[in-house]
Amino acid sequence: MTPSRTTKALFLAHTAAPSGAELATLRLLAALREPGLIDVAQIYTEDGPMVERMRARGVETRVVRGAFDSRAMTIGSGPVRLVAGFIALLRLGWTLGATARELGADVLIAESTKALVMGAIATRRARIPLVWQVHDRISVDYFGRLPTVVIQLLGRLTAHGYLANSRTTLRTLRIGRRPAVVAYPGVELGEDIERAAQRAPTEAVLVAVGRLTPWKGQDVLLRAIAAMKVQPRQIFLIGGTFFDEEPYQAELARMAQEFGLPVTFTGHVDDPGGYLRDADILVHSSVLPEPFGQVVVEGMHAGCAVIASGPGGPAEIVEPGVNGLLVDGGDQRQLTTALDTLIADPALRTRLATAARTRAKDFDIEASAHTVATFLNSITQRNGAVPNRRRSRGPTWSRSATASGPVAPAAGGHQNPRERTPHV
Repeated sequence: MTPSRTTKALFLAHTAAPSGAELATLRLLAALREPGLIDVAQIYTEDGPMVERMRARGVETRVVRGAFDSRAMTIGSGPVRLVAGFIALLRLGWTLGATARELGADVLIAESTKALVMGAIATRRARIPLVWQVHDRISVDYFGRLPTVVIQLLGRLTAHGYLANSRTTLRTLRIGRRPAVVAYPGVELGEDIERAAQRAPTEAVLVAVGRLTPWKGQDVLLRAIAAMKVQPRQIFLIGGTFFDEEPYQAELARMAQEFGLPVTFTGHVDDPGGYLRDADILVHSSVLPEPFGQVVVEGMHAGCAVIASGPGGPAEIVEPGVNGLLVDGGDQRQLTTALDTLIADPALRTRLATAARTRAKDFDIEASAHTVATFLNSITQRNGAVPNRRRSRGPTWSRSATASGPVAPAAGGHQNPRERTPHV
């Protein structure tokens, strides 16, 4: 049955710090709101820069604080901190359930594993379905064996649907018969901006954008550059540090000095577009498979010649030799070879960058927003929710109510032309 009122979707995040996932959600909610696809609201469980950014885009935003400390449940935390953090999440989830009812939410979207724990309690109290928006690969190489099993099981037990940011991410989930869809983190493309021609080899500018953390592989990148035949004139490492990662940044600075590389550490930059438009080459050098790699799309849209590491999300974006180059993550020799190839050939850089700008248009945020809106409307209807009305009873929680057919594909235009259906 077609809902008589607009579905209200409540997004829940445990952190208000600006990072890739949070910024992607900001773009998504703005795109969902502007054409009136669905009604949206955002809850953060701590204060931070993202609160005002959401409000500035016209998104209804609440901060609901609790005793939970997001640092208490990070990879490597001890068992005591993990248990204390988990209990705090459950308590805060009960409070969030009351807020969801007050806001008239029809569906709650958990934006992280911590938000999933809180959302499981909140949606029980509010009697609405829970959707897990998965930004990370739920895999042993990232979380470890036991946490991976626990997180996958938590999703199976609590989520009524999954929003995955790539086919790579979707393949790491045990969704069973739950409905799921791939919605790439869309980019606000705007108009193509003219940029200068690719520079000569000795004048080339290289940029890498991402949090300074070991799995992003900036150390591999610096070693690869040090082994190049002709090195770029300028190198920008754009990104800050989270969760006690400052020693890694210090190690990178030491390496740059030891190798005599012209590296500038910019720290976190809200909008790296200016750096990307001035760069000749963008390098994505993650050593673990990236869930998606939205900076790859941003670099392509800016007109950079792109080198990205696979496997993972970048392999869904880049067609090797057509609109960029792919290397195996963590392989320094491959990366050096790719860098030597690009820096020596401005014509090749120009050809790849031109094709990359065309490819980037396949990842427009508006396409992602339509995919997400359609999916959330279907989840609401499937679980018996009536949009924007208080409910006298809970939704139907039966297996048949949440079962679905084949996993829905990404929005039109987002699919790799060589791979029309997602792999689960």
